[in-house]
Amino acid sequence: MADIHIERTHRLGLHAARETARRWAAEAEEKYAMQCAYTEADPGTPDGCDELSFKRPGVNGTLTVSASRFDVRASLGFLLGAFQPQIVQQIEKKLDALLNSKTTSPASKARKS
Repeated sequence: MADIHIERTHRLGLHAARETARRWAAEAEEKYAMQCAYTEADPGTPDGCDELSFKRPGVNGTLTVSASRFDVRASLGFLLGAFQPQIVQQIEKKLDALLNSKTTSPASKARKS
């Protein structure tokens, strides 16, 4: 099994970050037949992070959304693991495009395991 970890910082704030994450989920559902579920953090939670879970055969993961950061973690099954570099590239490209469409200048950090 191959693991993916991608982080992006942003200056959107929580409300706009939520909108961006939901747009990412809608595109993932439409384009890749992902099943996505978005859970907003309880307002009393100190870290205030939302979680978007996504899955389909061969992949499952989460996108953690905060006021200043996106954190994508996913596990790829055996067959999709062979395409890990291309999958990482596509996720990074989509996240960067969404963040740049909000006229931000994200600092980025990606790690592939």
